[in-house]
Amino acid sequence: MTNLSKPQACHIGQRKAGKANVKGTISIVDASAPILLFDSGVGGLTVLDELRKALPQAPVIYAADIAGLPYGTKSEAEVAARVCGLLGRMAERWQPRLICIACNTASTIALAMVRDVLETPIVGTVPAIKPAAAMTRSGVIGLLGTQATVRQGYVDRLENEFASGRHLLRHGANGLVALAEDKLRGQQIDPVAVEQELEGLLAQPHAEAIDTLVLACTHFPLLADEIRAVMGNDVALVDGSAGIARRIAVLTEGQAFARHEADRAITTGSLDDWERLRPALGARDLTSLERF
Repeated sequence: MTNLSKPQACHIGQRKAGKANVKGTISIVDASAPILLFDSGVGGLTVLDELRKALPQAPVIYAADIAGLPYGTKSEAEVAARVCGLLGRMAERWQPRLICIACNTASTIALAMVRDVLETPIVGTVPAIKPAAAMTRSGVIGLLGTQATVRQGYVDRLENEFASGRHLLRHGANGLVALAEDKLRGQQIDPVAVEQELEGLLAQPHAEAIDTLVLACTHFPLLADEIRAVMGNDVALVDGSAGIARRIAVLTEGQAFARHEADRAITTGSLDDWERLRPALGARDLTSLERF
C-alpha cells in the first residue's frame, strides 16, 4: 500500500474563534456559530442525517466541493491542496465552531494537515474498520471505498491495529460516487452498474466469506439498498456516520446553540445543478442554497 509523504502546498490562514483548550474543544463560542460539514459532494449528507439526530438544534453549513468531484481519482497532492485551501477560506468566512470533513478520501489524505493550520476543532471521517472487526463472525471483512482511500497508509494502520488476524479485502469503487450523486438527483440507478462496481471485490480470494462490509465513502450509504441487493442480506453494512455525529456531540458538549437563519447548503459547482438537489437538501432542512 502506498504511504505518501505530506504535500507541501498546504498554506492557509489560521483562525481564532473563542479559546481552544488542550483537547481541541472551544470553551467560549458564539451560540450561532455553525458546524461546517464538508464533502466532495452529497455523501456528507449521510453524516448530516446522524448529526440531526444527535444535535437537532445545531446550526449547520453543508459545503460540497462539486467543482472538484470526484476526489477518488485525484492525486494525494491535488486533494490536499484543494481541501486545505477551501477549508481555510470557508473557516475565515463563516467562523464555524467545528469543521467535519465528511469525506473518507479527504480525511485520510488531508486531515492532519488541516489540523496543523486551523485552530478550529476538526473531526475527520475514517473507515469503520474497528467496529467491523468486532462484528465479523467469519473473519472476512470487505472494505469498499474510492481508489484514493483504499491505498492510503492510514488504512494500513487501522487494519494492523484493529483487524489483525482477519482478512480485510479492499476495493476501490469510484463509480459508486457518481451513482450516488445521480440517485440523490432523482435519476434511476441501473442495478447492473452497481454490480459491475462490486465485481473487483467479489473476485478476490475469500470474498465468498465476507459477512461485514465497510462502506468507506460517505456516498456509499446512499446506495445501501443497491449494494445489499448484490452482497445479500446476510452481509452487514457498516459506516462511520453515527460515530462521527457522536464525536461532534462530545466536542461541542456544554456549548449553546442558536439558529438565527436558515441552514445553508454551499456548492463550488453551478447553482443550476444545486437546484436539482433542492428536494434532498430541503428534506434535511438545508433551505438556503448558495454558490461558494
